[in-house]
Amino acid sequence: MIDYEKTKAWRSDPVRHTYTERDTILYALGVGFASDPLVLEELRFVYEKELQAVPTMAAVLASPGFWMRDRKELGIDYLKLVHGEQGVTIHSPLPAAGTLIGQSRVTRIVDKGEGKGATMHVEKTLTDEASGQHVATSEMVLFLRGDGGFSKNGGGDEPAPAAPATPDAAPDVTIELPTRADAAVLYRLSGDINPLHIDPAVATKAGFPRPILHGLATYGNACRGILAKFCGHDASRMKSIRARLTSPVYPGETLVLDCWQLGSEEIAFRASVKERGVQVLANGRAVLGA
Repeated sequence: MIDYEKTKAWRSDPVRHTYTERDTILYALGVGFASDPLVLEELRFVYEKELQAVPTMAAVLASPGFWMRDRKELGIDYLKLVHGEQGVTIHSPLPAAGTLIGQSRVTRIVDKGEGKGATMHVEKTLTDEASGQHVATSEMVLFLRGDGGFSKNGGGDEPAPAAPATPDAAPDVTIELPTRADAAVLYRLSGDINPLHIDPAVATKAGFPRPILHGLATYGNACRGILAKFCGHDASRMKSIRARLTSPVYPGETLVLDCWQLGSEEIAFRASVKERGVQVLANGRAVLGA
């Protein structure tokens, strides 16, 4: 069972991550940019000429790795862990290449009850090594399906404020975002090499008919759609983006991104798979700047 005090006190060592323009381009390809290389606006994410980084790349830079598995004294049942939500706040545009220092910490652990699991919030700050600039803050919310009921031994935090609901109205804009058949093969080169996303035998053992796309790649595809429709492909306008990851996508499927404009600076969104009608992102919010 999870040890609340030890887990809440967990802090990563500083993670120094040097990345190049090639890494930035690989990430963009993995979330669908330039699937049609004649869409000139998307070349800004895959061509070293005036290259800009996709804001959601902050979620994968300077990661502390799968520390829940390596720190057995924390008592986390990592085999039943699910990535449930992701948010990124951009304080200064991500450099297209450079060295960032990432530091991660647990900020909240909520007991949902015996047999109901727990949720854990992990915050990561990214700082530019050269300038000292705080570049981004990333938060992941993990659903610990095997760790409900830990608070009977003491500890436990109050739940985070509920995610804002999707507007009860027809979307203002609907965007179709095809995903590449090789999307997971490309995206895994940005750091998540779980064989579930490339090995058919592993996917079958996990209960899937074929390898699935990474949840963070689906999240990055939503960022792609919002940058195209609302930001003129200008990455510097994206200030934050957050969503719940609700169901897997198979590479090659088409995402349907429904968007609502909540004033000039906020977009609500959700995403589903066109071919199966399954919702894959929920409670999405993006905040934009001028």
